[in-house]
Amino acid sequence: MAKFRQIHVDFWQDSFVIELTPEEKYFYLYLMTNSKTSQCGIYELPKKIIEMDTGYNRETVDKLLKRFVDYGKIKYNEETKEVFLVNWIKYNAIKSPKVKSCIKKELEKVKTKEFIAEFLAMCKRCGYEMDTLSIPYPYGIDTVSIDYGEEKEKEKEKEKYHYPNDDADFREVSSFYQSNIGVMSPYVAECIADWCQTLSPPLVKEAIKRAVEHNVRKWSYIESILKSWHDQNVQTVEEVKAEDERRRTRKGKAHVVEPSPYKLLTPDKFLF
Repeated sequence: MAKFRQIHVDFWQDSFVIELTPEEKYFYLYLMTNSKTSQCGIYELPKKIIEMDTGYNRETVDKLLKRFVDYGKIKYNEETKEVFLVNWIKYNAIKSPKVKSCIKKELEKVKTKEFIAEFLAMCKRCGYEMDTLSIPYPYGIDTVSIDYGEEKEKEKEKEKYHYPNDDADFREVSSFYQSNIGVMSPYVAECIADWCQTLSPPLVKEAIKRAVEHNVRKWSYIESILKSWHDQNVQTVEEVKAEDERRRTRKGKAHVVEPSPYKLLTPDKFLF
Protein backbone atom coordinates (compact mmCIF):
# COMPACT_ATOMS: atom_id res chain seq x y z
CA MET A 1 0.00 0.00 0.00
CA ALA A 2 1.12 3.58 -0.65
CA LYS A 3 3.05 5.00 2.28
CA PHE A 4 1.15 8.20 2.83
CA ARG A 5 -1.63 9.27 5.17
CA GLN A 6 -4.42 11.70 4.34
CA ILE A 7 -5.48 14.38 6.80
CA HIS A 8 -8.82 15.99 6.06
CA VAL A 9 -8.82 19.78 5.85
CA ASP A 10 -11.53 19.88 8.52
CA PHE A 11 -8.99 18.50 11.01
CA TRP A 12 -8.12 22.00 12.19
CA GLN A 13 -11.77 22.91 12.86
CA ASP A 14 -12.59 19.64 14.63
CA SER A 15 -14.12 20.42 18.02
CA PHE A 16 -11.62 18.18 19.80
CA VAL A 17 -8.58 19.55 17.96
CA ILE A 18 -9.59 23.17 18.54
CA GLU A 19 -9.30 22.63 22.28
CA LEU A 20 -5.76 21.19 22.04
CA THR A 21 -2.57 23.09 22.76
CA PRO A 22 -0.13 23.62 19.84
CA GLU A 23 2.09 20.89 21.30
CA GLU A 24 -0.85 18.46 21.44
CA LYS A 25 -1.91 19.25 17.87
CA TYR A 26 1.61 18.55 16.64
CA PHE A 27 1.75 15.26 18.56
CA TYR A 28 -1.71 14.17 17.38
CA LEU A 29 -0.69 14.79 13.75
CA TYR A 30 2.50 12.85 14.39
CA LEU A 31 0.57 9.85 15.72
CA MET A 32 -1.55 9.80 12.55
CA THR A 33 1.21 10.37 10.00
CA ASN A 34 4.51 8.96 11.27
CA SER A 35 6.41 6.35 9.26
CA LYS A 36 5.23 3.45 11.46
CA THR A 37 1.50 4.02 10.92
CA SER A 38 -0.67 1.34 9.39
CA GLN A 39 -3.93 1.00 7.48
CA CYS A 40 -5.69 -0.47 10.52
CA GLY A 41 -4.47 2.22 12.94
CA ILE A 42 -2.56 -0.24 15.16
CA TYR A 43 1.21 -0.19 14.89
CA GLU A 44 4.42 -0.60 16.87
CA LEU A 45 5.97 2.69 17.96
CA PRO A 46 8.76 2.53 20.56
CA LYS A 47 9.18 5.65 22.64
CA LYS A 48 12.76 5.96 21.44
CA ILE A 49 11.47 6.39 17.88
CA ILE A 50 9.03 9.08 19.06
CA GLU A 51 11.89 10.93 20.73
CA MET A 52 14.02 10.78 17.58
CA ASP A 53 11.16 11.84 15.26
CA THR A 54 9.70 14.65 17.37
CA GLY A 55 12.73 15.91 19.28
CA TYR A 56 10.86 15.49 22.57
CA ASN A 57 12.57 13.99 25.62
CA ARG A 58 11.20 10.87 27.32
CA GLU A 59 9.34 12.79 30.00
CA THR A 60 7.42 14.81 27.38
CA VAL A 61 6.70 11.69 25.30
CA ASP A 62 5.29 9.90 28.36
CA LYS A 63 3.22 12.95 29.26
CA LEU A 64 1.71 13.30 25.79
CA LEU A 65 0.98 9.59 25.37
CA LYS A 66 -0.81 9.54 28.72
CA ARG A 67 -2.73 12.66 27.83
CA PHE A 68 -4.12 11.14 24.61
CA VAL A 69 -4.88 7.88 26.40
CA ASP A 70 -6.86 9.93 28.94
CA TYR A 71 -8.61 11.73 26.07
CA GLY A 72 -9.70 8.32 24.80
CA LYS A 73 -8.05 8.86 21.42
CA ILE A 74 -5.35 6.19 21.69
CA LYS A 75 -4.30 3.14 23.64
CA TYR A 76 -0.65 2.30 24.26
CA ASN A 77 0.78 -1.05 25.35
CA GLU A 78 4.03 -0.52 27.23
CA GLU A 79 5.09 -4.15 26.76
CA THR A 80 4.54 -4.49 23.00
CA LYS A 81 5.19 -0.78 22.27
CA GLU A 82 2.03 -0.75 20.16
CA VAL A 83 -0.22 2.26 19.57
CA PHE A 84 -3.92 1.89 18.77
CA LEU A 85 -5.60 4.93 17.20
CA VAL A 86 -9.07 4.21 18.53
CA ASN A 87 -11.14 6.06 15.91
CA TRP A 88 -8.83 5.55 12.93
CA ILE A 89 -11.03 3.12 11.00
CA LYS A 90 -14.09 5.28 11.72
CA TYR A 91 -12.63 8.07 9.57
CA ASN A 92 -10.43 6.05 7.23
CA ALA A 93 -12.65 3.15 6.23
CA ILE A 94 -11.79 2.26 2.61
CA LYS A 95 -13.90 -0.57 1.20
CA SER A 96 -11.41 -1.59 -1.49
CA PRO A 97 -10.71 -5.36 -1.36
CA LYS A 98 -6.99 -4.59 -1.57
CA VAL A 99 -7.20 -2.33 1.47
CA LYS A 100 -9.17 -4.92 3.43
CA SER A 101 -6.61 -7.55 2.51
CA CYS A 102 -3.87 -5.22 3.73
CA ILE A 103 -5.70 -4.68 7.03
CA LYS A 104 -6.02 -8.44 7.59
CA LYS A 105 -2.29 -8.90 7.09
CA GLU A 106 -1.56 -6.05 9.49
CA LEU A 107 -3.87 -7.49 12.15
CA GLU A 108 -2.09 -10.84 11.94
CA LYS A 109 1.08 -9.10 13.11
CA VAL A 110 -0.53 -7.21 16.00
CA LYS A 111 0.76 -8.54 19.32
CA THR A 112 -1.83 -6.93 21.59
CA LYS A 113 -4.84 -9.15 20.92
CA GLU A 114 -7.15 -6.90 22.93
CA PHE A 115 -6.46 -4.19 20.37
CA ILE A 116 -7.63 -6.54 17.62
CA ALA A 117 -10.86 -7.22 19.48
CA GLU A 118 -11.54 -3.52 19.97
CA PHE A 119 -10.69 -2.79 16.36
CA LEU A 120 -13.20 -5.40 15.14
CA ALA A 121 -15.80 -3.96 17.50
CA MET A 122 -15.24 -0.53 16.00
CA CYS A 123 -15.58 -1.99 12.49
CA LYS A 124 -18.93 -3.46 13.45
CA ARG A 125 -20.18 -0.20 14.96
CA CYS A 126 -19.13 1.69 11.83
CA GLY A 127 -20.70 -0.83 9.48
CA TYR A 128 -17.29 -1.69 8.04
CA GLU A 129 -17.52 -5.35 7.05
CA MET A 130 -14.48 -7.52 7.66
CA ASP A 131 -13.98 -11.24 7.07
CA THR A 132 -13.16 -11.99 10.69
CA LEU A 133 -12.81 -15.77 10.27
CA SER A 134 -9.23 -15.36 9.08
CA ILE A 135 -8.28 -12.81 11.73
CA PRO A 136 -6.82 -14.14 14.98
CA TYR A 137 -8.15 -12.58 18.15
CA PRO A 138 -8.18 -13.74 21.75
CA TYR A 139 -11.82 -14.80 22.21
CA GLY A 140 -14.34 -17.20 20.78
CA ILE A 141 -15.62 -17.41 17.22
CA ASP A 142 -18.43 -15.00 17.93
CA THR A 143 -16.15 -12.36 19.21
CA VAL A 144 -16.74 -9.70 16.78
CA SER A 145 -19.71 -8.92 18.84
CA ILE A 146 -16.83 -9.02 21.20
CA ASP A 147 -18.62 -10.34 23.80
CA TYR A 148 -19.06 -6.70 24.48
CA GLY A 149 -18.86 -7.27 28.24
CA GLU A 150 -17.68 -3.74 28.76
CA GLU A 151 -20.01 -2.44 26.08
CA LYS A 152 -23.01 -4.04 27.77
CA GLU A 153 -22.06 -2.41 31.05
CA LYS A 154 -22.04 0.95 29.31
CA GLU A 155 -25.46 0.23 27.88
CA LYS A 156 -26.76 -0.51 31.37
CA GLU A 157 -25.37 2.79 32.56
CA LYS A 158 -27.07 4.54 29.67
CA GLU A 159 -30.37 2.97 30.63
CA LYS A 160 -29.83 4.00 34.23
CA TYR A 161 -29.44 7.63 33.20
CA HIS A 162 -31.79 7.44 30.17
CA TYR A 163 -28.64 8.51 28.33
CA PRO A 164 -28.51 10.91 26.73
CA ASN A 165 -31.44 12.02 24.59
CA ASP A 166 -34.31 11.55 27.02
CA ASP A 167 -32.36 12.53 30.13
CA ALA A 168 -33.76 15.73 31.63
CA ASP A 169 -30.58 16.30 33.66
CA PHE A 170 -28.41 15.92 30.56
CA ARG A 171 -30.62 18.34 28.64
CA GLU A 172 -30.40 20.86 31.48
CA VAL A 173 -26.59 20.63 31.64
CA SER A 174 -26.17 20.85 27.86
CA SER A 175 -28.55 23.80 27.71
CA PHE A 176 -26.60 25.52 30.49
CA TYR A 177 -23.36 24.89 28.59
CA GLN A 178 -24.71 26.39 25.38
CA SER A 179 -26.14 29.40 27.19
CA ASN A 180 -22.85 30.20 28.91
CA ILE A 181 -20.07 28.70 26.79
CA GLY A 182 -21.37 28.47 23.24
CA VAL A 183 -22.55 25.97 20.65
CA MET A 184 -22.04 22.42 21.89
CA SER A 185 -20.26 20.17 19.40
CA PRO A 186 -21.05 16.42 19.19
CA TYR A 187 -17.70 15.72 20.86
CA VAL A 188 -18.46 17.98 23.84
CA ALA A 189 -21.98 16.55 24.08
CA GLU A 190 -20.52 13.06 24.30
CA CYS A 191 -18.02 14.18 26.95
CA ILE A 192 -20.72 15.91 28.99
CA ALA A 193 -22.91 12.82 28.87
CA ASP A 194 -19.99 10.65 29.99
CA TRP A 195 -19.12 12.97 32.87
CA CYS A 196 -22.77 13.10 33.92
CA GLN A 197 -22.47 9.35 34.40
CA THR A 198 -18.98 9.31 35.89
CA LEU A 199 -19.69 12.05 38.43
CA SER A 200 -23.16 13.62 38.32
CA PRO A 201 -25.08 16.24 36.29
CA PRO A 202 -24.96 18.81 39.15
CA LEU A 203 -21.16 18.51 39.35
CA VAL A 204 -20.80 18.97 35.59
CA LYS A 205 -22.98 22.05 35.79
CA GLU A 206 -20.91 23.35 38.71
CA ALA A 207 -17.70 22.91 36.69
CA ILE A 208 -19.24 24.93 33.84
CA LYS A 209 -20.21 27.66 36.32
CA ARG A 210 -16.65 27.89 37.58
CA ALA A 211 -15.27 28.14 34.06
CA VAL A 212 -17.64 31.05 33.42
CA GLU A 213 -16.66 32.72 36.71
CA HIS A 214 -12.98 32.52 35.73
CA ASN A 215 -13.83 33.62 32.19
CA VAL A 216 -12.20 30.52 30.69
CA ARG A 217 -14.90 29.32 28.33
CA LYS A 218 -13.19 26.18 27.06
CA TRP A 219 -14.27 22.58 27.40
CA SER A 220 -10.67 21.50 28.16
CA TYR A 221 -10.71 23.77 31.23
CA ILE A 222 -14.08 22.44 32.38
CA GLU A 223 -12.86 18.87 31.96
CA SER A 224 -9.71 19.60 33.96
CA ILE A 225 -11.95 20.65 36.87
CA LEU A 226 -14.01 17.46 36.54
CA LYS A 227 -10.89 15.29 36.42
CA SER A 228 -9.60 16.98 39.56
CA TRP A 229 -12.85 16.23 41.41
CA HIS A 230 -12.84 12.67 40.12
CA ASP A 231 -9.28 12.16 41.41
CA GLN A 232 -10.36 13.55 44.80
CA ASN A 233 -13.34 11.17 44.81
CA VAL A 234 -15.75 14.07 45.17
CA GLN A 235 -19.37 12.98 44.86
CA THR A 236 -21.52 16.08 45.36
CA VAL A 237 -21.50 19.86 44.90
CA GLU A 238 -21.75 20.17 48.68
CA GLU A 239 -18.48 18.25 49.06
CA VAL A 240 -16.83 20.55 46.53
CA LYS A 241 -17.94 23.65 48.40
CA ALA A 242 -16.86 22.15 51.74
CA GLU A 243 -13.40 21.47 50.30
CA ASP A 244 -13.28 25.05 48.97
CA GLU A 245 -14.04 26.32 52.48
CA ARG A 246 -11.34 24.10 54.00
CA ARG A 247 -8.85 25.40 51.45
CA ARG A 248 -9.75 29.03 52.22
CA THR A 249 -9.39 28.34 55.94
CA ARG A 250 -5.96 26.75 55.49
CA LYS A 251 -4.87 29.63 53.27
CA GLY A 252 -6.10 32.16 55.83
CA LYS A 253 -4.19 30.50 58.64
CA ALA A 254 -1.04 30.44 56.58
CA HIS A 255 -1.16 34.25 56.32
CA VAL A 256 -1.81 34.99 59.99
CA VAL A 257 1.01 37.15 61.38
CA GLU A 258 1.83 36.84 65.08
CA PRO A 259 1.38 40.19 66.84
CA SER A 260 4.62 41.95 67.74
CA PRO A 261 5.37 42.05 71.49
CA TYR A 262 6.52 45.64 70.99
CA LYS A 263 3.40 47.03 69.38
CA LEU A 264 2.19 48.70 72.60
CA LEU A 265 5.58 50.15 73.45
CA THR A 266 6.73 53.58 72.49
CA PRO A 267 10.03 53.85 70.63
CA ASP A 268 11.90 55.11 73.71
CA LYS A 269 10.99 51.92 75.63
CA PHE A 270 12.50 49.44 73.13
CA LEU A 271 15.35 47.48 74.71
CA PHE A 272 18.42 46.80 72.55
